[in-house]
Amino acid sequence: MKIQDTKSDKKDTLKLILASNSPRRKKILSDMGLEFNIIPSNYDEKLKDDIFSYEKIEDLATQKCLDVFRRVNEHSVILAADTVVVLHNKILGKPHTKDAAFDMLKQLSGCTHSVVTSTCGINKHLNCAATVSTTSYVRFTNWTDDMIHYYIDTYNPLDKAGSYGIQELPEGYLDKYEGSFENIVGLSPDAVNVVLKQIKYN
Repeated sequence: MKIQDTKSDKKDTLKLILASNSPRRKKILSDMGLEFNIIPSNYDEKLKDDIFSYEKIEDLATQKCLDVFRRVNEHSVILAADTVVVLHNKILGKPHTKDAAFDMLKQLSGCTHSVVTSTCGINKHLNCAATVSTTSYVRFTNWTDDMIHYYIDTYNPLDKAGSYGIQELPEGYLDKYEGSFENIVGLSPDAVNVVLKQIKYN
């Protein structure tokens, strides 16, 4: 007689939860055809310093995931992500003020920088986790001060890492990018698929 795997039977009842209120991440998951609920993480994302390391960003994504993990039932799969813009090994976070945004964009003008998104998933039913980091590269054209002010005043990018969203850059602002476009927006579909596979969700 074959003994059925009861955990596998329960897989269909697992609820996928996005630990983020980001409209960009919501859209990327929806475009992937995934059904999910949203429970934003309350984890404080403050870093001790602005020196970049993959371990630092992966820990942020993990802590976001764990914050929601502690608030949901056992039939849940939690997905969280953290995205940073990195220039000369320095993390450029969310600016919070227009002056800070101007300073960041002035630094990024004409330069190639990297965008790193760490994606963490936890399957609470199986008690397993996985984290994947994805790096893309972006190069801006040389922005004048007027271009920077126009972008900030028009798109108000104070909630975005590095003070910009690649999906909304006006014509003439972007020189080129390499790697996953969605990763630059805030979530790599390939990374999501890898993480969900590793934690046995799909």
